[in-house]
Amino acid sequence: MAFFVIINILVMLGLMALLYMMQKKHVSFSKRVFTALGLGIVFGFALHFIYGSSSETLTQTSDWYNIAGSGYVKFLQMVVMPLVFISILGAFTKLKLTNNIGKISGLIIGILIATTAVAAAVGIASALSFDLKAVHVDQGSAETSRGAELEQKSQAMEAKTLPQQIVELLPGNPFLDFTGARPTSTIAVVIFAAILGMAYLGVKKKQPEQAELFKKMVDAVYAIVMRVVTLILRLTPYGVLAIMTNTIATSDLDSIVKLGKFVLASYVALIVMFIIHLLLITISGLNPVTYLKKALPVLIFAFTSRSSAGALPLNIKTQRSLGVPEGIANFAGSFGLSIGQNGCAGIYPAMLAIMIAPTIGQNPLDPSFLITVIAVVAISSFGVAGVGGGATFAALLVLSALNMPVALAGLLISVEPLIDMGRTALNVSGSMTSGLVTSKVTKELETDTYHDRTNIIEAEI
Repeated sequence: MAFFVIINILVMLGLMALLYMMQKKHVSFSKRVFTALGLGIVFGFALHFIYGSSSETLTQTSDWYNIAGSGYVKFLQMVVMPLVFISILGAFTKLKLTNNIGKISGLIIGILIATTAVAAAVGIASALSFDLKAVHVDQGSAETSRGAELEQKSQAMEAKTLPQQIVELLPGNPFLDFTGARPTSTIAVVIFAAILGMAYLGVKKKQPEQAELFKKMVDAVYAIVMRVVTLILRLTPYGVLAIMTNTIATSDLDSIVKLGKFVLASYVALIVMFIIHLLLITISGLNPVTYLKKALPVLIFAFTSRSSAGALPLNIKTQRSLGVPEGIANFAGSFGLSIGQNGCAGIYPAMLAIMIAPTIGQNPLDPSFLITVIAVVAISSFGVAGVGGGATFAALLVLSALNMPVALAGLLISVEPLIDMGRTALNVSGSMTSGLVTSKVTKELETDTYHDRTNIIEAEI
């Protein structure tokens, strides 16, 4: 191992030791996460300017840092399926979803898709305001290669009707879905847990003794799973430090500067949509500042990790600290992984459509075209669940539906990681907002918990 790689590893271990000391001194979870974020940015820039983003030393260093960064995300992904399954099943055994399950599911999905349509409109407005056009972007070898790859993916994707997409959500083999093998596995596990929950309610009426035994088993497993979640979340500052350091150190800063206009336009749109989330919370009669304070840790993690699935345990914990009932929190978190992602399936494909439109002779200011884009994005945001999810597939679906060249989406490959950080944070915020608003509308929100400043995830982590 190279001498400088060892030095870099020792520096990272030193920074982690600092975070551990903060934990021992009972510094709050939020402050530790913010500190990790700041240290990661500073250290990442230092590594970038010392070695260069493509140096062999930095490549080897990055591999070692991934033990903490990618390893942490994998631990979170490990607990996603057990958490979703046992929490929703537990909501039935605790009689918290029995009366409004249909209304709750409909509201959550409706809010997710509606906010994605709004996000598309925001993305369109931002792209037009900054006069973004695909012809203004230089196309190098990396962009050309990425474009060819996207064309192949687009050809391999089989267009599915809305009924077919709905069928894809159903758990044909729940044991397969527990492995996460399908793009829709998370939602399938939600449905499977809900079916078991309804079966439990039927057994409770006819065979109360067996139902009580089942309830105790569910409660025991729930306690163990939540303990695992807490143990993993304690690693958050260390994971954030490693992930942020790697992201900054290996970024192509020259390309980011060249595409700065698109990056700026993207973040303007993301910030505007986040403000709309806060407005929805305000209209619901809740203090948006309270939401912001309690949601910051999970938003920071989503930003650094670029993983909505990895953020799910922290997402659900945060919703619970906001007074959202367990069942609603799990439905909102789970559905938000693959339906109505405001950032990846809303803003991003809409901006791409506006950028690419002039290359095919389409006037991007044509009202009928704009309405079509918003409608296609909204519908596709539901369809993304059936084809794999993520910004890339959302873009392929939307551009294909609009008969646009999908290869041009590869022009932004060099700034994808930077933009994806903000998109993921917005996806998670949209998920939590849908759970919060749904709880308020159904009058199931624990308002005392929402306003209780001491009831936050920091108390347990």
